[in-house]
Amino acid sequence: MTALTLSTAGAATLRADALVIGVAKGAKGPVVAPGAEAVDKAFDGKLAAVLDALGAGGAEGEVTKLPAPAGLKVPVVIAVGLGSEPEKNESFDEEALRRAAGAAARALHGAKKAAFALPLEDASAVTAVAEGALLGAYAFTAYQGGDKKDGKNGKQPLAEVALLGAKPRDKEHKAAVERAKIVATEVNIARDLINTPPNDLTPEAFAAVAQATAKEIGLKVQVLDEKALTKGGYGGIMGVGKGSENPPRLVKISYTHPKAEKSLAFVGKGITYDSGGISLKPAGHNETMKCDMSGAAAVFAAVVAAAKLGLQVNVTGWLALAENMPSGSATRPGDVLRMYSGKTVEVLNTDAEGRLVLGDALTRASEENPDAIVDVATLTGAMVLALGDRTFGIMSNDDAFRTSIHEIAEEVGEASWPMPLPADLRKTMDSPTADIANMGVRMGGGLVAGLFLQEFVGEGITWAHLDIAGPAFHEGAPYGYTPKGGTGSAVRTLVRLAERTATGDLG
Repeated sequence: MTALTLSTAGAATLRADALVIGVAKGAKGPVVAPGAEAVDKAFDGKLAAVLDALGAGGAEGEVTKLPAPAGLKVPVVIAVGLGSEPEKNESFDEEALRRAAGAAARALHGAKKAAFALPLEDASAVTAVAEGALLGAYAFTAYQGGDKKDGKNGKQPLAEVALLGAKPRDKEHKAAVERAKIVATEVNIARDLINTPPNDLTPEAFAAVAQATAKEIGLKVQVLDEKALTKGGYGGIMGVGKGSENPPRLVKISYTHPKAEKSLAFVGKGITYDSGGISLKPAGHNETMKCDMSGAAAVFAAVVAAAKLGLQVNVTGWLALAENMPSGSATRPGDVLRMYSGKTVEVLNTDAEGRLVLGDALTRASEENPDAIVDVATLTGAMVLALGDRTFGIMSNDDAFRTSIHEIAEEVGEASWPMPLPADLRKTMDSPTADIANMGVRMGGGLVAGLFLQEFVGEGITWAHLDIAGPAFHEGAPYGYTPKGGTGSAVRTLVRLAERTATGDLG
């Protein structure tokens, strides 16, 4: 993990491999952002003109490298775009700061130390820049040899970030940095889990990670293996996992605070590999299916972050872990499973397996009567068709709760969109054989999946479903603080939800 510190040094005096500054789009060309005054002075007040001559306009994601002039203790200045210059008396958007810091950190792979002199008007800006830098510096290196190189350019990730312009002795600034370190660390751990090959991250292996972490930081953990799941009647989880040589697990990991007045349950889909089962996925759709446990990774990371932050709220994570494989013992289309709730489900498509494991976990989580349940899952391709690769959908049995989660996601920089649960789609899952089928009409498939999950939520419990199928795994070129591969989508939203619940500030 990249080290991060608050420095009292000035931009002109700190020794580092590079100095990062911000540039914005002004009405008449690039504008040097606050924090870079000493750098502009070293350029004789002509830094904006130099950037303009090089074609740098300040657009978000833009990275321009300049040789440092005399008067600076660094060899290179990196100017990152912040987007449009804010109106008078307004601040730079926090997400723009986060993405700019991430883009700079990615550009600095191979550097030992970089100073970041981006606008830090308040503690929120400190958090944004710190998070962006730490998330942007991420690289998954576990399988690339003993030198731990990132495989892209043969260089190690940026080793140290020094934030300039913050106040190291200010309690709010110190707290902002500590929070950013915790949240970014857990997002990056979720990314590591998602990126781990499925031959190594089996349900049993994932459960072992949860057990080891719980022991290390003092959380309670319970793991139900295949024998306990069978005995307990978890027909959904067992039905999905029985085709694999790697049996399923249900993991409960709990953080409690002695003064907590509210409780949250987070439920994560943890399909460590999804072949589609007997309803085998077509060629070209299997290669990234190690990411089908992204929901469980997000839930696990969020619970750990809540514990490390010491939030005054009880948070329980439920990881529904299974491997969906075709074999002679696999569930077939046409089979009927008896879920943990007692409901029977006719399986029309074994590739609609996530809703089966989540159904069992939602019922089990409901038994503890939390104030709210949020499930997170890479659930449907239909949601990707509806919202694209960067936005997750939010469904809920409570409109106000859905709105709150959407606002929270926007606040932390995670793109989301509220989606409905149309009652008329429920009847398309009617089965002549069982209580419900695991498939309905194709059009609106993401909403049908949400309606299926709603059937397994305890009566009177506030619930929301996050379908992160789009943003959970990024197959394109990295951008901002988003890497190629696992992204850790929804971790920051869940953590902020826990924070808001702890303080009673949930709109």
